[in-house]
Parts: sequence; C-alpha cells; structure tokens
Amino acid sequence: MKTIDELLAEGVKGKRVFVRADLNVPLAEGTITDDGRIRAVQPTIAKLAEAGARVIVASHLGRPKGAPDPAFSLAPAAERLGELLGADVAFATDTVGDSAKATVAALADGQVAVIENLRFNAGETAKDDAERGAFADRLAELADFYVGDGFGAVHRKHASVFDLPARLPHAAGYLIATEVGVLKKLTDEVKRPYVVVLGGAKVSDKLAVIDQLLGKADRILIGGGMAYTFLKALGHEVGISLLQEDQIPKVKEYMQRAKDTGVELVLPVDVLVSKDFPDLKGKTPADFETVDVDGIPKEKEGLDIGPKTRELYASKITDAETVFWNGPVGVFEHPDYAGGTTAIAQALVDSSAFTVVGGGDSAAAVRTLGFDENAFGHISTGGGASLEYLEGKTLPGLAALEG
Repeated sequence: MKTIDELLAEGVKGKRVFVRADLNVPLAEGTITDDGRIRAVQPTIAKLAEAGARVIVASHLGRPKGAPDPAFSLAPAAERLGELLGADVAFATDTVGDSAKATVAALADGQVAVIENLRFNAGETAKDDAERGAFADRLAELADFYVGDGFGAVHRKHASVFDLPARLPHAAGYLIATEVGVLKKLTDEVKRPYVVVLGGAKVSDKLAVIDQLLGKADRILIGGGMAYTFLKALGHEVGISLLQEDQIPKVKEYMQRAKDTGVELVLPVDVLVSKDFPDLKGKTPADFETVDVDGIPKEKEGLDIGPKTRELYASKITDAETVFWNGPVGVFEHPDYAGGTTAIAQALVDSSAFTVVGGGDSAAAVRTLGFDENAFGHISTGGGASLEYLEGKTLPGLAALEG
C-alpha cells in the first residue's frame, strides 16, 4: 500500500488531489455535535495543502437516498474543516456537476475544497458495477491523484472508495495508515492478556467478531442490549429487555466454544432496570432499580450494567496488556444509564494496556462523557470497518489502495 509520504516525495505541487475522507459527523439541527472524524483527517489534508496540492475533499454523510437532501449537506463539515485548517475552504454544491467542476478549477496551489455529499448521487452506492463505475469516471475527471483516508467507509464497495482508486494513482492517508497499524496490534501482534469488551444493542451485529475472537482473545466481556440474549440462553428471565430469541442457539454454541478453548466469557451479574424507558421525564431515583441477573422483573427492561458488574469488569481489565472496546454497555445517552459505560471507559483510562476504542457509539460515548481522548491508546473513526477487519473480512477500500 503506497503511503502519502511516498506520494508527497514524488511531488504534488499544482496537482489536484482527491481525498476520500470520512466527514460523516453527527448533526443536531445543522450543528456538528462531534467533530472527531474531521479532526482525524485534518493532518492528511493539511500536509497536502502545505505541499502545494489543490485538495478536493469528498465524503458521505448519513443515508440520503441517492438524491440531494439539505438535511445531509456537508456544508457544516466544510465550514468546520476550514476552522481547523485556519484557512478558507471552498464548497461545491454538487458532486460532479457544474459547481464541483468550477470550484475545483478555481483552486490555487495549497487551497482546499469540499464537494457535496457523495451519496447525493445514486452511483456512489449502486450495486451495479457499471453504474458505480460511471460515477467513479466522473469523479476521476476532477483529479490527478487519489488519497484514501476515510477509514469509516473502507468496508463499503462504493464508487469513491473502491472504484475510484483504480482510475487514479493512489495512496493511503495518515489516518488509514494509523488505523491499519492499530488493527494489526489487535490481530497479528497482540500483547496478552488480551481483553475485549463488546456492547451495543444487537448480538447479531457482533456474532462474526465473537467467532473470530474466540480463537484470539483471553477474555470477552459482554454488555449492552446484546447481553440479554446471553442471559436468556443461560435460562434467566430478561423481562422486556432487548432480546434476539433466534440467536440463542448460536449464543449457546459460542458459550460452549469459549469453555472448550479456554476463553473467559464474562456476563453481567447485575443490571439497572426500568419499566418506563424511554419515557423517563419526571422520574425519581426510586423508579430505577438495580437487580441481580436472576431477578429481572418480567415487566421491566435492562438498561445498564449494575455496580457489581462494573467492579467485576474493571477487575478483568486491570491486568490486561491489550484492550479493545466496541459498543456502549448501557443507554449512555441518558445520565441514569451512563454509569456502566463510564466505568468501562474509566477502566481503560486507568489501565496500563494498549487501549483501543472501536469507533461508532463507543467513540461518541467517550467524548459525550467528557473523557480526554489522549487517555486512550487509540479511538477509531470506523466502528463497522474495525469490526469487519477483526472478523477477517477483506475490506474493499483497503484492497483498492493495495492494488
């Protein structure tokens, strides 16, 4: 995989460099609530601009249906990128149309432009190779070189991720190089004990990675909504908690495999429950109950790991040399159910291990809960991409950069 430093050594002054970034940031009424992904790609963009390149930044945001939708405009991201770079960033109001062409043509050496949301064009995500390729052809007309640095999208076979690198001389940006280096430390160069914390809502989303980790991790700690399928598999009543009954046979199989392979699979011993979630307005602490996992009321829902589980999980992290965490272990967006996720984050901060926060909601939780990002070994920008890499899948965006 060619590096951006190799590309810079060849000279990019005056050249149009297309940077596939991941500016898919959360927005609340047009305001960015977490700019982590923009900050993550800033070093690549800044370095290219300093070298005199004419930088064209492209990304997706959200899931528009192949047509322009103001709710998913990249304009706020372009504005924030300009603030981080300390320079004006031009913005094209389309992807490959008149605005994009004119904006790119107007760039001087060292200037940066952002084109509108790639998913406003149906060709970006098309399943049909020809349709996707046709869009990639039009994108290629805008540039002389391609730099892939949108790690959060490398698991997608999309035009700007997979097809475009085949049409231009290409290299990997600093962010992708960093992300891949970290993932190798979780797969090929693991320091033990290796502890994995998995949370999130659906156990089905994590089965493939559990399958791989059963042969690699020393301990797997389970939390979040997915834990209740494990607890049900053990015969516990889980009330109205999140449950995927159809996954119970697979969960039982994995629990047995963990025993057979000597992997310590750790489940909650107590949980916080309520019967009123998400309608919690006006509730008092008395409305929230902590129960052992063998005492979950039929009419209540588990929403966070309890204090005994928090202590247990922290103790399982203490002696680790490597920790990977993907998925909050409770409904951290609500302060009454953020305690478990806070405890996991604090355990990682207190650990001397190489700690990796696996993107997505986990990264959002770390920032929302006020933790210093520098207290972790690495905070990934791609939850889905990280998981698929750990599952052993070939990621289209990385394969394209290696071609």
